[in-house]
Amino acid sequence: MATYLYKLGRFAFRRRHFVALLWVALLTLAGVGAASAPPAGNSSFSIPGTEAQRAFDLLEQRFPGMSADGATARVVFKAPEGQKMTDAGNKAAVEKTVKELGSGSEVASVADPYTGKAVSRDGTIAYASVKYKVSGMELEDSSRDALKESAGHARDAGLTVEIGGDALTTAPETGSSEVIGIAIAAVVLVITFGSLIAAGLPLLTAIIGVGIGVSAITALATPLDLGSTTSTLATMIGLAVGID
Repeated sequence: MATYLYKLGRFAFRRRHFVALLWVALLTLAGVGAASAPPAGNSSFSIPGTEAQRAFDLLEQRFPGMSADGATARVVFKAPEGQKMTDAGNKAAVEKTVKELGSGSEVASVADPYTGKAVSRDGTIAYASVKYKVSGMELEDSSRDALKESAGHARDAGLTVEIGGDALTTAPETGSSEVIGIAIAAVVLVITFGSLIAAGLPLLTAIIGVGIGVSAITALATPLDLGSTTSTLATMIGLAVGID
């Protein structure tokens, strides 16, 4: 392997103009493919071969519909000052909210705080647990909006409502954080190498490599059924490896 890499490096140096044009051509080709390709529609997230994924697959096989890896939302209700969640008005508002929470197409189950004994001892706090059929990364925006809207209806009834859980998890967005990371890496490399050219070369190759990789992923997302998070992971890993 070392001999092969040595020969590859020597060829790249001796034919550096040709190699540079080749990389530019690949970047252009991938960019054109990405610009003309439809956006990735698959937002599923799984890691085949890992123990956790095998456990989820086994649970789904043995207990269909359990949605072991599905997203979870916990909706906490607090009664107004001087009242309790067991009061008729507050209980009716919670039960109405629970019914709304269970009406979504992606909802697997909703635990009623009154039947599930999820009410505090002093009666001022209660919470409902919502289980979804898909993970937080796969959850549709409409389901998140419905969750927030149901909580808003309970607030309108005078209750204090807060939502937690991974159901509100959204796919990370790339942008400013990567730019800040590259800027910090540039400063570190300039200090380490003492030369702008020596510091800029690994950054330039990393950016070009990531650009080609992400553009190719975007172009092939639909034919290969790639998830919408694939390009984000490729960006993070590509920049890290390229800078290292």
